[in-house]
Amino acid sequence: MTKRVVLSGSVAYDYLMRFPGAFREYLPKNHTEPFALSFLVDHLVRRYGGVAPNIAYTLALLGERPTILATVGEDFEPYREWLEQHGVDTSAVRIIPGEHTASFFGVSDLQQSQLGVFYIGAMLHARELSLMDLPYRPDLVVISPDDVEAMRRRVEECQALGIAYFYDPGQQIVRLSGEDLRQGIEGARALFLNEYEAKMLAKKTGWDLDTWREKVDFVVVTLGPEGSRIYTREEEHIIPIAPPRQVADPTGAGDAYRGGFLKGYVHDLDLPICGRMGALAASYCVEAQGPQSHHFTWETFRVRYHEVFGETLPEMRAQAEPEKG
Repeated sequence: MTKRVVLSGSVAYDYLMRFPGAFREYLPKNHTEPFALSFLVDHLVRRYGGVAPNIAYTLALLGERPTILATVGEDFEPYREWLEQHGVDTSAVRIIPGEHTASFFGVSDLQQSQLGVFYIGAMLHARELSLMDLPYRPDLVVISPDDVEAMRRRVEECQALGIAYFYDPGQQIVRLSGEDLRQGIEGARALFLNEYEAKMLAKKTGWDLDTWREKVDFVVVTLGPEGSRIYTREEEHIIPIAPPRQVADPTGAGDAYRGGFLKGYVHDLDLPICGRMGALAASYCVEAQGPQSHHFTWETFRVRYHEVFGETLPEMRAQAEPEKG
C-alpha cells in the first residue's frame, strides 16, 4: 500500500549575501539614538529553502513523492517547477494573491557573523489551510516550523482525525507556548529535535527526555558532527555520521536527515537503519552549497550506504503518486 506523506511547514526563498569586511567595525556601541547603516556586498545568491520543501526534496530524490502543504506568494512559479521536476507534489500548495513567498535575507561577513531578517509574507496564511482540503487521508504528516497558528491547527486536526504525525517544532519553539508544545508532543508518533532545540523544549515544557520517551514512540535528536540519537521507551540507538567527502555548506543538513529517515520509515525499516539513512542524506547535503543542491539516485545512495555502514539496504519500490479519494 502506498503511504501518503504530507509535509507541513515553511516554504521560502533565501537571499544570501557576503560583506567583504567585519560588521563589528561598523556597528554602533552603547548607542541609544536611531541610526542607519548601509553595507556594500560583493556576492548574492538566491536559493530555494524552507523546511517542508527541503525535506521533500531529499525524500523525492530517494524515489518518494511527498506532498507539501503550505502557502506561498505570486512569485512561487519557478520554485514550483523546480520541485515538480524533482518529484515533489505541490498540488496542496496555495498561492496567496498579492503576497510574496516568505523570504530570508542574510548578510555574512568575513568573520562568519551574520545579520538577517525573515519576511513571513504568504506564510502567514498557512493557518487557513486544512488537512480536510486534501483529496485523500494522509498516512503520515510531518509538522515542521511554520506560522505558529498553522502549527497549532495541524496538531489539533491530526489528533481529531487520528492521523499519525511527527512533531518537529524547530525554530518555532521560542514562539510556541509551553502548552502548545506539550499538546504537540502528547499526540505525536515521534519528536524530532537538534541538541539546542531539545534544551529549549525541555525549558519551555518542563518535560525532560524521559517524559518525552513516555509520550511518543521515539525521539530523534541530531547532534551535528557527533551524529544523532534515537530514543524509544526501552532503548537508545547511537547513530554515527556518514563522513562527508567535503564540507561545503551545512545549511539544510537537518532537513536532509529527516528526508532520509522518512524514506526508511515509510518502508517499515528498523529505526537504526532509518537513522543511518538520515545521516547519509545529511552528508550529501553538507557536500553541496544550499539545502537543495545535492543530487543522487536511489541506487547510488544504496551503494554509498553499503560502503559507509557495511550493510545492504533492501530494494524499495518507489511510492506512486497518491490516488485521490
